[in-house]
Amino acid sequence: MSKPVEKIIADTFLELASALETGAFGSAKILLTGSGSEHGEANMLEGAAMAASRGVHVVYVGSESCDGLSSVYAGDEHKAHDIMERMLANDEVDGAVTMHYPFPIGVSTVGRVITPGRGKPIYIAATTGTSSLDRVEGMVKNALYGIITAKACGILSPTVGILNIDGARQAEIALKELSKNGYDINFAQSGRSDGGCVMRGNDLLAGACDVMVTDSLTGNILVKMLSSFTTGGSFESIGWGYGPGIGEGYDKLVLILSRASGAPVVANAIEFAAELVKGQYKRVAELEFAAAKKARLSAVLDGIRSKNLTTSKVDVVKEPPKEVVTEEISGIEITDLEDAVSLLWQENIYAQSGMGCTGPVILVSEAKLELASKTLAAKGYIRA
Repeated sequence: MSKPVEKIIADTFLELASALETGAFGSAKILLTGSGSEHGEANMLEGAAMAASRGVHVVYVGSESCDGLSSVYAGDEHKAHDIMERMLANDEVDGAVTMHYPFPIGVSTVGRVITPGRGKPIYIAATTGTSSLDRVEGMVKNALYGIITAKACGILSPTVGILNIDGARQAEIALKELSKNGYDINFAQSGRSDGGCVMRGNDLLAGACDVMVTDSLTGNILVKMLSSFTTGGSFESIGWGYGPGIGEGYDKLVLILSRASGAPVVANAIEFAAELVKGQYKRVAELEFAAAKKARLSAVLDGIRSKNLTTSKVDVVKEPPKEVVTEEISGIEITDLEDAVSLLWQENIYAQSGMGCTGPVILVSEAKLELASKTLAAKGYIRA
């Protein structure tokens, strides 16, 4: 019989505490790509060396190298991601830290930052990616992703708050229904006089919850602000970055950094990845998704969708033959993303939807990039 998630966390918590104390993260091997940083590869190498000094086995992928670090040469960002994906697929590394990586729809990242009011770490769910094309459904999934990440990092019963943004009250209703059905959610209480699990900005600054649920674009802004507010914005110096991509069935451990992330954040992100490996994040995710399904997660999400039904602007068409998609088209509204993909399929252009660091993207092959861009521009999905 499988061990419950609480037992897994309990079994690893003492090991994690020892790891944080001694700098030893066991056999966790974490890859870092260095291309694309606004602060240059020297900044990335510095972060890698800092993480290695804390006991993480780091594999650096870039055009430079450093004594004491395992390294693989990659001349550009595309090549680095190719190497990263191959090494992850072949289990040559346990996880990766990178920049500007498009996740599939259904996957979002959970960041971790220090709250300035109390100096307490808080998980922000989510910070990049798109859990769902429906805003409220996405926030409900983000809550699960945040709980998974926090538990894998040793918090046995993380408190969950919902940032007071559009959709917060609907997400609260859905999460409380899930809780009533048997999924264990430890709702936080606002520090403001009226309480409740819907969090104000004051609660964010004070770290009133362990997991702050929001949409990914808002979460992205929050991480940027909390990571760089002491430096004027150009250099992210505080926190652990934008975190791991979490989603049901997604089996790669990929954590995201910003191009503005400084060496201290790079080092922390690598250490964050090693914590997740040590905390058996895959098993934690498996158990949490199973528990949520048992509590009728599908029915809860169906209820959200039934309130937000819309008619697609483009008829559903047959998917063209698959191609390797390496090029991104940005500037598309999230609400138009799937319709834009359907339009390209209608024109026999294979495409996939995703979410990059700056928002929604459509992925196409290099050969079809120009045609796809012209097609989308002609229909008003992007600027010509």
